[in-house]
Amino acid sequence: MGLPLRPCFLLVALKEEFSLRGYALFTLSTGIGFWPAAIISSAYFGYGHLGNSGENWFGAFLAAAFGMLACLLLRRTGNLWLPIGFHAAWDWGQTYFYGVPDSGVVVPGHLLNSKFAGPAWLTGGTVGPEGSVLCLVLLIVLWFVFAAHLREVKYPDPRAIQGSHRRQMRPAAAVET
Repeated sequence: MGLPLRPCFLLVALKEEFSLRGYALFTLSTGIGFWPAAIISSAYFGYGHLGNSGENWFGAFLAAAFGMLACLLLRRTGNLWLPIGFHAAWDWGQTYFYGVPDSGVVVPGHLLNSKFAGPAWLTGGTVGPEGSVLCLVLLIVLWFVFAAHLREVKYPDPRAIQGSHRRQMRPAAAVET
């Protein structure tokens, strides 16, 4: 049958967070600054969700908004573990626990059989809850809660980026013959 469903959420979170908010975000931050790099990384994250069946532009926008929240968590904690855990829990809750579409994807083997009732702007329609206006409100509230409680900027470490784009090779020591 393949890999059990539950570990997949951690693997997806690890892959997406390391690839978009790991080395790529750090490297881009050294050139253009953290927040412009975060916007580009998050936009790419949202755009990447458009390939999912059932996804739409509003759902992709909210995936990008989730990416910005992950960037804030990285900026304020100094490492990727909180964004990874939050991402894995987010996907696990929608896909396995509630059994609703997650970015337009429905998978078998969920705990509950939830059903939608109401307009797509409220339920998310084929995208699932993360395609609803309620998700936008939730992401805004979470942004302010995390920004208020995690005040210290810890990422990127200024010592790590100081002069990173201006590194020069040192001349080799003269060899006497």
